[in-house]
Amino acid sequence: MANDIFRRRLGGTADTGLTLNRRGFLISAFASGVAFGFPAASKAAMDPAAADGLPVAADGSPFAPTIWYWIDDKGKVNVHIIRAEMGQHVGTAIARILADELGANWDDVSIEHVDTDPKWGLMVTGGSWSVWQSWPVYRQAGAAGRVALAEKAAALWGLDVAEVTVANGQVTAPGHTAGFGELVAGGIDRSFTAEELKALPLKPVSELTLVGKDVTALDIPNKTTGQTIFGIDAKIDGMVYAAPILPPTRYGSEITAIDDSSAKAIKGYRQTLKIDDPSGTAPGWAMVIADSQWAAWKAADKVKVSWTAGAAATLGEADFQAKSRELIADESVGALLETGNSDVDPVFSAAADTFEAEYTTATVLHFQLEPLNATVFRNAEGIWEIHTGNQWQSLCLPWIQQALGVGDGEVIMRTYMLGGGFGRRLNGDYAIPVALASKALGGKPVKMVMKREDDARFDSPRSPSVSKMRMAFDADKKVIAMDSAVASGWPTKVMIPGFMPKGTNGEPYDPFASDGVDHWYEVGAQRARAISNELAESAFRPGWLRSVSPGWINFAVESFMDEAARHIGADPLQFRLDHFTAEGHNAGSAPDSVGGAKRQAAALRRVAEMSGYGRSDLPADTAIGIATTYGQSRGMPTWVGGAAQVHVDRKTGRVAVQKLWLAVDCGIAVDPDGARAQIEGGALWGLSMALYEGTEFEAGQVRDRNLNSYTPLRMIDTPQIEVEVIESTEVPVGLGEPGTTVVAPAIANAIFAATGARLRSLPITPDKVLAALQS
Repeated sequence: MANDIFRRRLGGTADTGLTLNRRGFLISAFASGVAFGFPAASKAAMDPAAADGLPVAADGSPFAPTIWYWIDDKGKVNVHIIRAEMGQHVGTAIARILADELGANWDDVSIEHVDTDPKWGLMVTGGSWSVWQSWPVYRQAGAAGRVALAEKAAALWGLDVAEVTVANGQVTAPGHTAGFGELVAGGIDRSFTAEELKALPLKPVSELTLVGKDVTALDIPNKTTGQTIFGIDAKIDGMVYAAPILPPTRYGSEITAIDDSSAKAIKGYRQTLKIDDPSGTAPGWAMVIADSQWAAWKAADKVKVSWTAGAAATLGEADFQAKSRELIADESVGALLETGNSDVDPVFSAAADTFEAEYTTATVLHFQLEPLNATVFRNAEGIWEIHTGNQWQSLCLPWIQQALGVGDGEVIMRTYMLGGGFGRRLNGDYAIPVALASKALGGKPVKMVMKREDDARFDSPRSPSVSKMRMAFDADKKVIAMDSAVASGWPTKVMIPGFMPKGTNGEPYDPFASDGVDHWYEVGAQRARAISNELAESAFRPGWLRSVSPGWINFAVESFMDEAARHIGADPLQFRLDHFTAEGHNAGSAPDSVGGAKRQAAALRRVAEMSGYGRSDLPADTAIGIATTYGQSRGMPTWVGGAAQVHVDRKTGRVAVQKLWLAVDCGIAVDPDGARAQIEGGALWGLSMALYEGTEFEAGQVRDRNLNSYTPLRMIDTPQIEVEVIESTEVPVGLGEPGTTVVAPAIANAIFAATGARLRSLPITPDKVLAALQS
C-alpha cells in the first residue's frame, strides 16, 4: 500500500521496479576499485560503525531469508540499507524494524549501506519516506527469518512449529534452546516467494520490544570521533583534483576563451578543461586540474574564462515573482488537484462576503555542512565508479550515463555518508562535470570539492513563490468555498517530469510544488491550483529543499486560516477545529491516513493545551500563535500542531522567538529519540527560514553565496523547544520534514496577536516588521 501511494504521488505505474528499469533508472554494476574503504566489489558498501567503512564479514555460509539481510554462523544479523545516512540515523531505525520482527538480539545487529545494484529497486532518501516505505518491507523480511528459524528448530527437535519461540537471538521450545548461529551453521535453505512474504504473520505492535524503545544507535561512535567516512574523504590511488569555474548563468552560457597563463605559476597546476556536457546539466563549465585541491582552487582564481551568457543574465527575483502573479491571475492556467468539488466560481458569485490575501517567499539555499563533492574514475574493468554521498542514486545514474555516453551496467555509485543533505543531494548534478573531467583525462581519477561560493551558485534552491488564497462566506459567516493558487519553479518537472501525476483537468503537476494546498479543512467547494513558473525554471534548477512546498504553502494556508477567522470575528483555534470535520475527502483511509482530519485536530488541540494558547498574562508585544500541518503529503500525513511565543521589538522590528511547542502524531514512533531529534531539527530549520534565511536572484545568480551574508539561525537565537510525540499504534509515517512547515505561520500569527501587524512574506525581516507596524 505504501508503494501504491508513492506511485500515485509521483505518477508511477503498478510495478515501480520494472518501470524504473525500463526507464533506465536502475543501473546494474559489478566492479572493483582502489577506493579508500572500498577495495573490491564485495566491499562496495558502507558500514558507518566500522572505522574503515568496510561492512562486517559473515562467518561461514550466511543464510539470507530475503535480500534485505543475512544471518551468519555466529548469529550476527547484517541488515542492508538503501537509504542515505545524513545525520538522521536511518539505518538504526530501519534495522530495528527488521530485528524486532525477526527476534534478534540488538547487540548482534549491524548495518550495511549498499551500492547501486539494481536488485535494491528505487534508491531514494527524501520526502520523509524512509521509515514509512521500509516499515512493511523490513517487517516482512524479519518475519521470513523468524519463520525459517522456527521451522528449522522444529524439524531438528521433532516438534510442532507452534511450540517454538524466537526472541532475543534465541530459538526455544520446551526442553530445547538454540542460537541463531547454531541453526544457520546447520544449514537453512528456506526461501519465500513474494506472495508468501506478504502472507507471513506479523507480530502485534504490543509485542514489539525494539520499536518505540530507546536503543543504541549503530552509527554514533564513529561520527563522534570523526572516523566516519564521508564523500569528501574519498581517496583513489593516482587521483588528481579539480576546481570548477562556473558560468554566468545556469543555462545557455558558452565558453569563448580560456586564458590560463597566470595559473601556470601555481605549483601543482596541470591544465584547465572545457567541459562539454551532453546531458545539459552543467553547460559552460571549466574544470581546473591540479595535483592538490588547494592548488586547484588557487589556480582557478588565476584562470580567465570568457563566455557568452545565457538569457537569464538579465533576470532577477522580481521578474520571477511578477511572472507568478501574472500566471495566478489567469484562471485557465495550472493543474487542479483533487479536492472533491472544485467548482468555486458560482459559489463566490453568490457569497455574502469574501476575503483574500497573497503570500510570498524568497529563494532559499541549502548550505548543507559538507560542500558538494565527487570523485570519479574508470576502473580496470571499464566501469565508471562514482564516489560521493547522494540521496537519489536511481535518479542520478541515468544522467551520468547520458553525460558519459555509456549504457546500463557501465556506471556504479559507491555509498558514503552525507555531511548534510536537506534535499540538495537528491539532485546529483555535481557528479557530472567530475565524470566528464575524468573522461577527458582518459578515465583518470578526478576529485572535486566545491568552495562554498560555488556550492551556493550551483545550488538547486527552493524556488521563490507566490500564493493567493480566497475564501467565501454565506450570510451566517459560514465558509462555503475556498480558492487557492500557488506558483513557483517546479523541481520534479525539471529533473524527473515522468514522475508528475495529472490533475483533474488533465494537466500534469509537481506534487513537491503543490503539497499543502490540498489541505484537510472542510471549506465547501475547494479549488486548489498548482502553477509552474517557466521563467524561473529557465534561469535556475529548482530543487527539493527540506519540506519542499509545504514549507511555503503551509505558511500561506495557516496564515490565511488565522486571517479568515479574525475577518469574521472567530477565534483562530476554534475556527480551525470547526473545519476539521473528517468527512468525505478529509475522512482519511487505511493504512496511512486513518482518522483523517480528526487526528490533525487532536494534534492542534494538544499543542494549544501545551502552550497555554490564549493566555492573557504575557508582557506587552508578546503573544502565542498557532498553526497546524499534515506534514508532507496527503498520501502519508504526519499530523502536527505548532505554537510559537514571540516578542516584537517595535523600535527595531526584531522578532524574538522565545519558545516553540510541537505536538506530533506520526503513528508509531519507531525511534523515539530520533523522532524528537528530527522534529526539533525540523522546527529550527523552519524558524531559520521564517526569520533569517532567504536570498534573491540578481542577473541570473543568487545574491548571497556564503554564510557572511546568508545568515541562518544562530545558536544565540535558538528558543526553548517542547515536543510531544503523541502515542499511536497506527502505521509509522515521516518525521524528517513535518516539524519544519508549522513554525513560520505560527510565528506570523503570533506577531499579529502581539502587535496587530500582519506579515505575509518570508523571511520576516526587521524591515518588513517595521513596515507592517507602520501600515
